[in-house]
Amino acid sequence: MTTKPTANTNSATGFIVLPDAPRPKDMNSFTALHMPGNTHFLAQHLGNTDSTLITGEAYICLEPTRDARGLLYPDLLIAFGVDPNLTLRRNGYVISDHGKPPDFVMEIASEGTGRRDVTVKREGYAELGIPEYWRFDQSGGRFHGTPLAGDVLVEGSYQPLAIEQIGEGIYQGYSNVLNLYLRWEDQTLGWYDPATRQHILRFSDYQEQAEVERQGRLSAETRADSAEARVRELEAELQRRTQD
Repeated sequence: MTTKPTANTNSATGFIVLPDAPRPKDMNSFTALHMPGNTHFLAQHLGNTDSTLITGEAYICLEPTRDARGLLYPDLLIAFGVDPNLTLRRNGYVISDHGKPPDFVMEIASEGTGRRDVTVKREGYAELGIPEYWRFDQSGGRFHGTPLAGDVLVEGSYQPLAIEQIGEGIYQGYSNVLNLYLRWEDQTLGWYDPATRQHILRFSDYQEQAEVERQGRLSAETRADSAEARVRELEAELQRRTQD
């Protein structure tokens, strides 16, 4: 389920609601992941929307707190076998609520956060016990040092996952947690299903498909109009010959 945590006002009853995470200073992460629909098709593919959480720009912590100092907030968080409503109520992901850390987190590079993504955040996500941590750099490596990187947690520390170059300017790595290939191609993030060997739709793909279908309908209508006009011409010609 794709969700955007919203602030809860019941903290007066003693229920601790996490503060809002800072808004990104640039639009890199928003464009790559959270433009309308960009996680919708991923959520559909992963399924089990009642127990699968896909969200971003929300704090992660071990226990509920109102103090945001030192807390991390990934651009993308995916957790399986959880109740998404708990994250909505808390305005963030509290590990003690769910009884487990998220399964997957990702950071999108920017000039302001790139260094922290590969140092402080990498260490922090490992300490939280998150099985996979991925990084995507739209610039091709200017901020992260590489276009695409992934880490898997092994005995409390992250070990790099293999990233292969499969074409000119195309990089790919496999996420065991998601059973998907992540791909950097033309500065865009793609999710590829190894079973179908097809990439999961993005919102831009959906728009392109819709435009192709619209143009197809217009073309069909134009051909139909032309055919109808030709029929009228033939009927008129036949009528003239009959009258002669």
